[in-house]
Amino acid sequence: MALLPRGRRCGAAATAARRLLLGTGARVPGSHACNQYTTSGSLTEEKKEFLQSGPDLQDFVSGDLSDKSAWAEYKGNLKRQKGERLRLPPWLKTEIPMGKNYNKLKNTLRSLNLHTVCEEARCPNIGECWGGGEYATATATIMLMGDTCTRGCRFCSVKTAKNPPPLDPEEPYNTAKAIAEWGLDYVVLTSVDRDDMPDGGAEHFAKTVSHLKERNSKILVECLTPDFRGDLRAVEKVALSGLDVYAHNVETVPALQRKVRDPRASFEQSLRVLKHAKEVQPRVVTKTSVMLGLGETDGQVYSTMKLLREADVDCLTLGQYMQPTKRHLKVEEYITPEKFKYWEKIGNDLGFHYTASGPLVRSSYKAGEFFLKNLVEKRKTKAI
Repeated sequence: MALLPRGRRCGAAATAARRLLLGTGARVPGSHACNQYTTSGSLTEEKKEFLQSGPDLQDFVSGDLSDKSAWAEYKGNLKRQKGERLRLPPWLKTEIPMGKNYNKLKNTLRSLNLHTVCEEARCPNIGECWGGGEYATATATIMLMGDTCTRGCRFCSVKTAKNPPPLDPEEPYNTAKAIAEWGLDYVVLTSVDRDDMPDGGAEHFAKTVSHLKERNSKILVECLTPDFRGDLRAVEKVALSGLDVYAHNVETVPALQRKVRDPRASFEQSLRVLKHAKEVQPRVVTKTSVMLGLGETDGQVYSTMKLLREADVDCLTLGQYMQPTKRHLKVEEYITPEKFKYWEKIGNDLGFHYTASGPLVRSSYKAGEFFLKNLVEKRKTKAI
């Protein structure tokens, strides 16, 4: 579920905060408990008060918790030395996926032969986004066009092949059906790269959006697309499909593109995709994502953010790169929650309408979806 706020559940950081309060042996309830948490009679008055008036949503998204003891005293290395594999710091440890909503969503996906980037890319937030809570809506980012990519980026665990299986012609309809069953009001569609297809799968995206809008004209649709090999006609087809948010990830700073991404991708090509989407559909909200911890410098991050804003990108997400398997790029540095908070401020200062910056933020992370929903609706009424 990408790059964001949905009734803003607090996420893994909130879970960490509650663990600190209740003790490491305590059972921690679902991620929505920041608002609905029922305090136990065994808690001290001080802890009860903290739970009721503790950190707000933005603190959790950014990692700026009042009690920083989970990482303030961490003595492990944050930057990788030659031949070393960094240990996972405490602020990146998450719950094992479980719960009624999680199982229901997974079973629905299997019955309709649908895939999610949450599973294929081994997203650390899958339990939080899928699990929801008693009053929360579980969310998932649907991955269209199968689970096999034609590219081989060195950060991604999605399987690859030169000639993946043919597209499922029923997928656009099945996707709309599944989303209707979940009762969502904001959905993210993404896909693998399909360089084996003439239009890269742009028509498949457009059909899916059309089916969704036919079933529910009020649903807000975000498409997180590939670069379509730089084919601007394909970009235009998706941008004019009726979607509300056009997302495409630049992934990393320009200097690390060749190291991190497939050779067929580039920062310049990705930037053209984002710019063209806005040119052909000015009211669309554009969004991109950057991973940190791959060896980039602060100066490179700042210049990348400036280039994105100059291209009129509306929303930016920054999150920690986490090595999915030993075959993929190693983490060069674990960025602290405080540093992510710093980049959030920089993003706001540069003029992004929304900057989601935190260790566990992903391009499809639910933390921003309610904000994006409001942003889209304002755009429609020409309020901004």
